[in-house]
Amino acid sequence: MSTHNTRPSKQKKSKDVTDVPGSQHSVNPVRSDRTTDQATKQATDQATEQVTDQVTEMPLNVYGLILAGGSGVRLWPKSREELPKQFLSLRKGNTMLQETVTRMLHVLPKERLYSVAGGKWRALVSYQAREAAFVPEDFLIAEPAARNTAPAILLGCEALREKGMTDNDVLIVTPSDHLVKDMNAFTQALRRAIAAAQEGFLTTLGIVPTRPDTGYGYIQCHILGSQDSDLEKPEDQNKRETPPDPACFEVERFIEKPSLEMAELYIKGTEGSRYFWNGGIFVFTPHTLYRELKQTAPDLYNAARKGYKTLTENFAALPSISFDYAVMEKAQRVAMVELDAGWSDVGSWDALYEVLDKDGLYNSKIGDVLLQGSERCLVDSRCRLTALVDVEDLIVVDSPDALFISKRGSSQKVRNVVEDLKNRVRKEAVQAIESARPWGAYTILCEEERFKIKRLLISSGKRLSLQYHHHRSEHWVVVQGTALVTIDGKQQFVHEGESVFIPKNAHHRLENPGKVALEIVEVQGGEYLGEDDIVRLEDDFSRNE
Repeated sequence: MSTHNTRPSKQKKSKDVTDVPGSQHSVNPVRSDRTTDQATKQATDQATEQVTDQVTEMPLNVYGLILAGGSGVRLWPKSREELPKQFLSLRKGNTMLQETVTRMLHVLPKERLYSVAGGKWRALVSYQAREAAFVPEDFLIAEPAARNTAPAILLGCEALREKGMTDNDVLIVTPSDHLVKDMNAFTQALRRAIAAAQEGFLTTLGIVPTRPDTGYGYIQCHILGSQDSDLEKPEDQNKRETPPDPACFEVERFIEKPSLEMAELYIKGTEGSRYFWNGGIFVFTPHTLYRELKQTAPDLYNAARKGYKTLTENFAALPSISFDYAVMEKAQRVAMVELDAGWSDVGSWDALYEVLDKDGLYNSKIGDVLLQGSERCLVDSRCRLTALVDVEDLIVVDSPDALFISKRGSSQKVRNVVEDLKNRVRKEAVQAIESARPWGAYTILCEEERFKIKRLLISSGKRLSLQYHHHRSEHWVVVQGTALVTIDGKQQFVHEGESVFIPKNAHHRLENPGKVALEIVEVQGGEYLGEDDIVRLEDDFSRNE
């Protein structure tokens, strides 16, 4: 393939590199319907086998890196500080992270798919990824600190080099919180991007815009055949045997989020240029990345070239900088592949409404919803029945502990709601009702001032840490399976329908010795019920929190 032009007004650099580094609800962790769980798992396994078969047509030297860190509250009350949107199921079925995993398996084998995220998300990322596919045990590459996308990508790249990725292999970097409706179009775009990366280009996917939007950055690209005296042909254009790919463009510049007036202009296009949304998906070889990084961000380059171990040790000292700003905006050889696949970064409830299926009155319904005489509404109600009568253009999002209602077009103001809740020190701004742990998952069923009721699901062969609590006692009731309970050094089996009491300050542990999932209802009582009232004495997962 060929890109259309080299970048204007920039001195070309040689491709040679003499110094490269290293010479059921939102979260889906607990399902209430076991039959549905088995059927869903079977269908997922079959889909994974199918996409794995398709991978054989792709080059075998392609790796994938999913950026699963970050937090956000733009989809409150579903998303919280403890539960960012990548871990939510916004449509029926898989979470956004799980959809990303499945999507990537169309272009590479699961053995070469990894994720980078903060250590605090280790359990949740690993749990959800395993539910979507049999990813490697070392699937997650943990960031020692939050330092934006440039350091995160470099950390992932160095980790993969230690796992066998070579300088000429291709790496696909993708966010974990995007939705894509047309899988075939997405796969074909990545194939073109891989071809461009193999020719030495830093390649990105440009999203075909559907409206003038001030919430996205834009990519300006030169159109093949337009007259522009400042544009130069690639040095090796005459050596390439493949014809120019009409879906691959040379990038002229990256543009920050524009005003509405400029966004409207970008939608129409300008003479000699087209404009695309910046989706934050990158494809390149390590050879190309470090060739460009040495020029665009020498400090990051010098940090990365010391290898994964040293990079990890010094990670917290790295600047917090985006990959776009550190590399893409300043690099010499940047190509863009057009993507028209029903993409959305789901930056608001309004954005989600745009990509969801709708009925004859343009309503989108998720969960137990009854609408009469209502039009152009988005209603998400998975915990109880929600009925709307004779209303228009509303967004209604229900959760176990909060209800959000907004006019369509105003859902971005949910940020103000969350900020107000934080100022009032309300737990609804931070605490997630559902969460995954290395041993399984839990759901908060009810919480009042001096008691909390949880549903715990402990995976086969797993056990919680040996721990105690200063401020609360606990009562465990076994709903399914058999529990092995340790209290102050004494062990006992607790079977279905039986219960056990754990006093304050008692050293205790819960274990699932069986072959099926262990389901427990836990009743906590005391003057303080926070998750930080846990003193761990022994832990299979080396947690210190």
